[in-house]
Amino acid sequence: MFPLTEESKHVAQLLLNTGTCPRCIFRFCGVDFHAPYKLPYKELLSELQKFLETEKDELILEVMNPPPKKIRLQELEDSVDNLSQNGEGRISVSQDGSIASKNSNLNVCNICLGILQEFCEKDFVKKVCQKVEASGFEFTSLVFSVSFPPQLSVREHAAWLLVKQEMGKQSLSLGRDDIVQLKEAYKWITHPLFSEELGVPIDGKSLFEVSVVFAHPETVEDCHFLAAKCPDCFKPAKNKQSVFTRMAVMKALNKIKEEDFLKQFPCPPNSPKATCAVLEIECAHGAVFVAGFNFSSSGREDVDVRTLGNGRPFAIELVNPHRVHFTSQEIKELQQKINNSSNKIQVRDLQLVTREAIGHMKEGEEEKTKTYSALIWTNKVIQKKDVEFLNDIKDLKIDQKTPLRVLHRRPLAVRARVIHSMESHYVDEHHFRLHLKTQAGTYIKEFVHGDFGRTKPNIGSLMNVTADILELDVESVDVDWPPALDD
Repeated sequence: MFPLTEESKHVAQLLLNTGTCPRCIFRFCGVDFHAPYKLPYKELLSELQKFLETEKDELILEVMNPPPKKIRLQELEDSVDNLSQNGEGRISVSQDGSIASKNSNLNVCNICLGILQEFCEKDFVKKVCQKVEASGFEFTSLVFSVSFPPQLSVREHAAWLLVKQEMGKQSLSLGRDDIVQLKEAYKWITHPLFSEELGVPIDGKSLFEVSVVFAHPETVEDCHFLAAKCPDCFKPAKNKQSVFTRMAVMKALNKIKEEDFLKQFPCPPNSPKATCAVLEIECAHGAVFVAGFNFSSSGREDVDVRTLGNGRPFAIELVNPHRVHFTSQEIKELQQKINNSSNKIQVRDLQLVTREAIGHMKEGEEEKTKTYSALIWTNKVIQKKDVEFLNDIKDLKIDQKTPLRVLHRRPLAVRARVIHSMESHYVDEHHFRLHLKTQAGTYIKEFVHGDFGRTKPNIGSLMNVTADILELDVESVDVDWPPALDD
């Protein structure tokens, strides 16, 4: 059953005669179910022409300030552009489709510029799929995205004004939201074709994306008059080659008055000579994360600080990876290769994790506690009793102004931190070892020597000595991530 109704026949004939493709006619007639759009283009055109055979009456498009005489059909080919450009005149269109025949060789739609013609047929989908398969990416699903030229929005707006005027003669209305969006119709047609050709489902949450960018140089100036009428809608932005983005054009179309639009842009839109061109076809895969302990870090340590014990969590982001599936044995072999390559760095519990799981490591940077061992020197002679009082101090609150040594890369601020516990071990008259459990983010070196009074209190002020740190080791990072693996 053909999807158009008798009520929409008049509008369908008008659009067809002004150079609109069958699928765009469906969109403007509010056909919102998928099946009709999926039919082959030639079959659609044939069925549409059969449906419209009974529509014999002459269609009249009235616009502002009509002249007293109708334009003869044979003159329309040469004069329709000029009459439409300034929004003046009366266009008389018969039912034999003569305007569309002006571009019968190319038959390019004056609204979608060919997007819903050859670019959603099987041949085009196969060409895109060949690019995808040649890219070498591993994927089990994909998300398909398209970018259309912004001037399509201008042409759609012009067609909407045309149809709205014609429907008004029948006491009917057509809102912008009643039109099926071009991108929606395109996806209805192409998604099943891509899924069939590649053998994987289309999934909006897939990490693998195939994107196609279309351009139409012939009509690129369609948007330019909007900048003169609505200059505040078109402002230069970073990483944008043109101010005529889709969002900017839509903003201007929502702002411009109908009469101003009709004076500046032909209604119906002129039929182009050529279809859109594919500017680029790109494949990209979302990042894959490998996590473990003891490599790049959750937080960081100075170059002269050792990380001992079970190590500290890390994650590596593999950007746009072509290969994304790894067996547990392959991961284990990678871990062994890393560990065999150096006696300075060892990793454990190497595994693939999700992007969401990385959040646990980031949370740990603020919430975890860390245990340190520091060898401390004092300028004064000390005895065992001089350091024992440190063992009784619990949850000591300190204020740390950004250390001088990191001030070049961190903003100046005062950060409150907590020293949860300390345990001292006397070594000799000028040295003792201090074990500390602290809040994450505590600057241990500065807590020992005070950083010229920028950390208060500090070991020097607590002991009434000048203190400095000679060795510092991280003994444990108390965060349960990533999960421990069985050997």
